[in-house]
Amino acid sequence: MAGTIQSLILTTPSIVTRPFPRRKACPIISRSLRISPSRSISTIIRCCKPSDETHGSGLANGLNWTKPLLNFAADNFLPLALVGGVAFGLANPTLGCLADKYYLSKFSTFAIFIISGLTLHSDAIGGAAKAWPVGVFGLCSILLFTPYFSRVVLQIELQPQEFVTGLAIFNCMPTTLSSGVALTQLAGGNSALALAMTVISNMLGILIIPFSISKFIAVGVGVSVPTSQLLRSLVFTLLVPLILGKVLRESFKGEPLSWLFFPLFLVPWMQVSRSRSLLLMVKPAVFIVAIGMGTLLHLILLAFNALALRSLSAVSGGSKSIFAKKENAQAALLVASQKTLPVMVAVVEQLGGAFGESGLLVLPCVSAHLIQIILDSFLVNLWLRKDRSSNTSKVA
Repeated sequence: MAGTIQSLILTTPSIVTRPFPRRKACPIISRSLRISPSRSISTIIRCCKPSDETHGSGLANGLNWTKPLLNFAADNFLPLALVGGVAFGLANPTLGCLADKYYLSKFSTFAIFIISGLTLHSDAIGGAAKAWPVGVFGLCSILLFTPYFSRVVLQIELQPQEFVTGLAIFNCMPTTLSSGVALTQLAGGNSALALAMTVISNMLGILIIPFSISKFIAVGVGVSVPTSQLLRSLVFTLLVPLILGKVLRESFKGEPLSWLFFPLFLVPWMQVSRSRSLLLMVKPAVFIVAIGMGTLLHLILLAFNALALRSLSAVSGGSKSIFAKKENAQAALLVASQKTLPVMVAVVEQLGGAFGESGLLVLPCVSAHLIQIILDSFLVNLWLRKDRSSNTSKVA
């Protein structure tokens, strides 16, 4: 088709203006020739296009609407898999209980962290070396400072208690595996710094989580957690497959397919299936309160990290401080304020019901995970609008 158009365009004017023999089957051509020779070429092409090409083009145009949906599913596979697992567990718990009976959850947890290792990028981590003080603050905030807010969360009285405990456990987790880096890139922040904080916090976090849960959650709930046993369990079920996935990624330099995240569907599906009878007894108002708690928690983390970054900037050189640099501050604020759901789901599985029904623990954290991404997306959009308006004022 491209060759036909090119040959028609390159044809001499004498050939184009030469009269065509009158054909009854296509009267439009003769009318178009009397209007304008420049318009007649495109009209001829439209009229004389083979029917199978026209049909194929129409079919392709009809399928175009599916591309945005497929792209959306590929970009948001993690939340879709988690929400789908919860919904399927509520709708039909029989298969989920059967899968749990045959220890499929252990396989799923191991697979989750092999895949998590495959998704951890580290190509540009070296670019974060200049901003290492900001990175150190980010790691301390993720792993040491923000878990203290779990004690505040545990002061909330809500039934079932697992909703509160689940959010408190969620607050002790490392940062998200991909959302923080993606939003930092979108905002124009220091993506290398965001990447370094993500990789290191997820590696170290698995070693620190047992102590955080024991200090901030178990004491508040009144439950004794065997810290050393939990640490060994997390090392073999989370850290080892995470490192294995990372080694595989560096060896083959390939992106994993989105369908490999299927284990992320299996774990919440089995957990919710086990707890379905209890979940159905929870009033809708309690779910709304739990969603509000997740929203408030993320806003508190954002405010804490923003205030800490501003304070560090003030005491280390003001506007010339490395903490005051917009790209570094954006990366630290986004990454240090987010918490990862897959690690939380795996940790709850390893706890074996020590803090209550796993489905009740996980459910409010699914909404909290989605809310933090939505809120941070609005924040990034606000930054971009502010940048555009400032650039416009400078040009004016």
